[in-house]
Amino acid sequence: MDSDGTQDARGTHATPVPRPAAPPQAPAVPPRPTRAPGAGPDDSAFLTWLRAPRPEAPAGVWRFGHVPRPDAEPERIPGRQLLSGAVIAFLVGWLIWSLLWNGYLGGWWLLPLEAMTASWTEPRSYERAIFGNAWTLIVALVIMVSVGRLGRWGEVWRRWGPPAWRPAVPTAERPPALEQDPASWPALRTAGAADAAERLSADARSGLMRDVDYARISRAWQGVRSGRHDLATFSGAVLKDGAAACLHPSGERDVPGRVARHDLVSGQVRLGTTADDPRNPYAYRGTGLGLGPDLLGTSLLAVGPAGSGKTGTVVRPLAESLCLHALAGRAAVVVVGAAGTGLGPEDSYDVVVRIGNPDSVYDLDLYGGTGDPDEAAAVLAEALVGDLADPHPGSDSRRSTTVLAQLLGPFRAVHQRFPSVAELRQLLDGAPGALGALRTALEGSGQESLIRELDARERQSGHPGDVAAVLADRVALLDRPAFAGFFDTSGQSRPFSLKALDHPVRVRIDLPARGHAEASRMLARLVLAQFTASIAVREDRSLFACLVLDDATGVVTPEAVRGIQRLRSGNAGAVLTLRSLDDAPRPLRGPLLGAAGCRMALAGITPWDGQDFAEVWGKEWTEARDVTDRQIIAETPAGKAVHALRRVITGKAPTARAVTVRQVERERWSASELAHAVPPGHAVLSLTSVQGEHAPPLLVDLRG
Repeated sequence: MDSDGTQDARGTHATPVPRPAAPPQAPAVPPRPTRAPGAGPDDSAFLTWLRAPRPEAPAGVWRFGHVPRPDAEPERIPGRQLLSGAVIAFLVGWLIWSLLWNGYLGGWWLLPLEAMTASWTEPRSYERAIFGNAWTLIVALVIMVSVGRLGRWGEVWRRWGPPAWRPAVPTAERPPALEQDPASWPALRTAGAADAAERLSADARSGLMRDVDYARISRAWQGVRSGRHDLATFSGAVLKDGAAACLHPSGERDVPGRVARHDLVSGQVRLGTTADDPRNPYAYRGTGLGLGPDLLGTSLLAVGPAGSGKTGTVVRPLAESLCLHALAGRAAVVVVGAAGTGLGPEDSYDVVVRIGNPDSVYDLDLYGGTGDPDEAAAVLAEALVGDLADPHPGSDSRRSTTVLAQLLGPFRAVHQRFPSVAELRQLLDGAPGALGALRTALEGSGQESLIRELDARERQSGHPGDVAAVLADRVALLDRPAFAGFFDTSGQSRPFSLKALDHPVRVRIDLPARGHAEASRMLARLVLAQFTASIAVREDRSLFACLVLDDATGVVTPEAVRGIQRLRSGNAGAVLTLRSLDDAPRPLRGPLLGAAGCRMALAGITPWDGQDFAEVWGKEWTEARDVTDRQIIAETPAGKAVHALRRVITGKAPTARAVTVRQVERERWSASELAHAVPPGHAVLSLTSVQGEHAPPLLVDLRG
């Protein structure tokens, strides 16, 4: 049985979804892999992971083993004051005990002992001594407990004692009842599939199940509950294959060499640790940072200079998490970046398109798999000249779309396919032979509307303001020997189309950055335009789709911003990275930051980039304290003598301190703080979930 959303990715023009033929390429410095729960003979690791508590938490908090904290920070006594108070309390207790023991305070504390033992005879002197020692111990304990409470010894123990020496390790107790144990699959038992539940429970306890298996079978069970799958078919598949039931079309059950911590029960990947900083809300301090589809569904924009960790600490873990979700039948992911940038091994993906590499198994469909000339023209125009459009939110590339539609429609009507790159370049150049051949083929076919399209194109050709020449120049960037054999439309290659996002496909597209930078930017715009267009017409929106675009330089256009804004309604999102906001047109920076629900500023951004983030994050009311020291003037001789003595001892004149508390409105993070106060390896991140829950800007350690 296919799990919900794990059918064959037909849009890849390959049946079934194959594995990449080329050998995997390891990054120059391979990151340290992490172990998947259940990926080994130790069954207790998987059961401990599965039974770990995952309480409800604010947006972005790593829920696995999370211990909730209060919203407001409790009053914290300064360490020096706490230690001095503890020592003073001990000395006071020791003084009281010494005075009692030596009789300086009288014998009243022995009166209860004498009252209880007054009737004892001489032969009971031994019992009297034992009872006296016990009474003395009780009095000493009462004094110790009293001074300990006054001196806050418990707080000293918690802050500096053994409890603070060892890190908090989340532990999960074995659930007390079968109905509460997730490893026993109680939902299946309640629905009448007890045999399937027993098989899965046995695999879980024997170490045959791992986290991806649990997530995949849970996803398939959701399909049974929604009516998309039959209970009998599901039970039969589970009884036959156990933990390997409902496999992804690739047959894989994990990705090789994990580099991040994943929790497929909550759907999160851990990116770091929220810093214990006063600027962070108390409920977030010291907690893990976890991102999942509920946050990526509002899209993520990460800005940071080269070397700040965008690819290694943000893009790679997110891409790996989405690949795991795809194996579980929950998501479809397309990862785009320059070749060799460390986006994960090829074995982590079903389709790897290496544009410009003659060994690439797959090609990229230039027209997005559509058969509509107008839709293909709109997407292609955005890719070719979208960056040349007026950089304002309301502008578009409508004229370029019209020119392309005037050529694509007649060509498809004649050849039953769209033109190749070389053929499209000839048509845009207005070559008489190419246009004449189309006209001849259309004459007598009864398609007068298409002939009128060609007539209009010929009349506009060569006139001032005609954009065909600009389009031809951009197409020429793809009509190069390095791209020979790519963007084929004759059926001789295996083109990948983003129409496959109805299925849990894992795709990586390597762009030819070296020597073809402008072509790479154009192809990145093409993939983004095809992605947003395919999301709008997707049939199965229960499958989360995400585009991860490493280095979105030259990709931010008015149409791209509008497309990102529409992704949320289609259960999709995008992850974009930029070295600087200067890589986006100035009029589009505000709309881009507004379109992304999650915004990340990494260490090292410029103050003018920080200013844009500071504006979008806004201000908050804070409590400001103004402290004023006023010199005290003595009026009496005795007062003057005391002040002189204090001046000799402290070296300062006696002063009186006045504190004024007021509410002021200040920026959450100023441009200067973002540019100069974010430590290396850290980032400031704000979050918004698809349910509308917000998290304020948080200082996060991406290395934790």
